[in-house]
Amino acid sequence: MAITKGFRFEIAFDQAFPQGLVMVGEVTADTEYQTREDRTAGRPTRQRVDELTGKRQWKATVTDPDETKAKRASFEITLLADVQPVPSTTEALPGMRPIELEGLTAEPKVAGQGEFKYQSYTFRATGFKAAGSGSGSKSARSATAGEAATKAA
Repeated sequence: MAITKGFRFEIAFDQAFPQGLVMVGEVTADTEYQTREDRTAGRPTRQRVDELTGKRQWKATVTDPDETKAKRASFEITLLADVQPVPSTTEALPGMRPIELEGLTAEPKVAGQGEFKYQSYTFRATGFKAAGSGSGSKSARSATAGEAATKAA
């Protein structure tokens, strides 16, 4: 029995990121590449849609404090939601906030170039939940994309 390319493994947030994650910046739309011809013709930029779920893709840059290699500590995660997910935590430093993710999946991939290739993962999530207090209690209220849209209305 073979695992097909592109298979997404469900994984608990605490297993993937034992020290949590820090989001740097804001959540933005994950848009398709637009050529110069598209821009000059005034064509609108299209947001990517996930082929498995049909949900719109959003991206955020995160830093993993548990990663020992500086080049691998910061990376982009993809959030799959109909509306833009909003983290429920406050900023620890300007532009930086601790986060936890809901509905986390990992897809293995090869990263690097030439003889410097290594195993990496594409992480996707369905939304945010409040970051743990550091005492091990993870009973914080969740704030998924749907709840965020309800709060904004």
